[in-house]
Amino acid sequence: MRQQPQSPPPTFIPPKPSVSYIIDCLYQNTYVWLINGERFWFYPTRVEYGEVSGYRWNGAFWVFYGIDPRFIDAVACPPTPTLY
Repeated sequence: MRQQPQSPPPTFIPPKPSVSYIIDCLYQNTYVWLINGERFWFYPTRVEYGEVSGYRWNGAFWVFYGIDPRFIDAVACPPTPTLY
């Protein structure tokens, strides 16, 4: 099992895509929009029928978090910019 990320997520908010799949974002910093309007950075480590789990950024550190994928409106896992 992979551990939580060791660094904070990117400081930018990516554009919301019209079509997205959480399975494509495993082990990547992922911005999540929920159907209730909530949005946050997430690091998914497991996708199963009825549950997505991983680590959610709370503004200071990563905490373990799980959610029903039916509550997810969209996700974006853009590449993290590098200096090279």
